[in-house]
Amino acid sequence: MAGDKKTIIQLEGTTGSSPANDRKRGFEEFLADHSDYQIVASQSGDFARDRGRQVAETLLQAHPDANVIYAHNDEMAIGAIAALEAAGRTAGRDDCLVFSIDGGREAVQLIVDGKIEAVVECNPRFGPKAFDTALAYAAGEEIAPVIINPDEMYTPENAAELLDSAY
Repeated sequence: MAGDKKTIIQLEGTTGSSPANDRKRGFEEFLADHSDYQIVASQSGDFARDRGRQVAETLLQAHPDANVIYAHNDEMAIGAIAALEAAGRTAGRDDCLVFSIDGGREAVQLIVDGKIEAVVECNPRFGPKAFDTALAYAAGEEIAPVIINPDEMYTPENAAELLDSAY
């Protein structure tokens, strides 16, 4: 993360869902080794844009010193940007960094626009790989025990170049 941006609001996905649990656990495990970063608030936005906006508004009012928002998906990140702007703040390096997971085209465009700092893709394009794997299996080919669908990391350095490949 950038410089002094270390006071974090976490917008969690739907309570009890595997993606929300995993994204929260992974982030908090990483931060356990980085004590200079602090999560000051963490609440579910149910993976929804408007709910993410509402939760971000409330949490930003309670924690006006927050300068990082980590959203468990693009929809909540976009809602958080609306909440920041409604509060007279700016999403971006000059005020509040926004990070997200999913990699949808709208979020990648917001990186290009300077409103989201980075997005980790959660590649939804499983169909072609599943079909190819099924054909290989039907042909009697050996199938790897683990098949990974590659994900992208979108940043200000590559977002414009990769925008057309975002889903």
